[in-house]
Amino acid sequence: MRGAPLNSRAEIGRAAEDAAAALLRAKGMTVVERNFRAKVGEIDLVARDRDEIVFVEVRARASAAFGGAAASVGGAKRRKLIKAAQLWLLARGWTGPCRFDVVALDAGAATHIPAAFDGSGR
Repeated sequence: MRGAPLNSRAEIGRAAEDAAAALLRAKGMTVVERNFRAKVGEIDLVARDRDEIVFVEVRARASAAFGGAAASVGGAKRRKLIKAAQLWLLARGWTGPCRFDVVALDAGAATHIPAAFDGSGR
């Protein structure tokens, strides 16, 4: 997330998602969809890691204070992601394995957290 200053929240979010997608690609994953929207919520990135579908929440914070970006994915957000993921899976007929990852960007430093929570929301 280096370069010209980002002015809007949408620009910051887009830059964070671009950085997260690049990180996942560098790890050999394929981004299959961005910004999947459903009434129940939005999934920032949907990726494929070998035979597994990965639903990725991207969070960015200016600093790691107050727990940082990863800590901001609370129970309510996890439940919304799970519901949106269920709709994505249903719409595409995917019956294979899936998981929920988080990419946290704190002051520009990216951390990928595979299997950050499970389908129960914990």
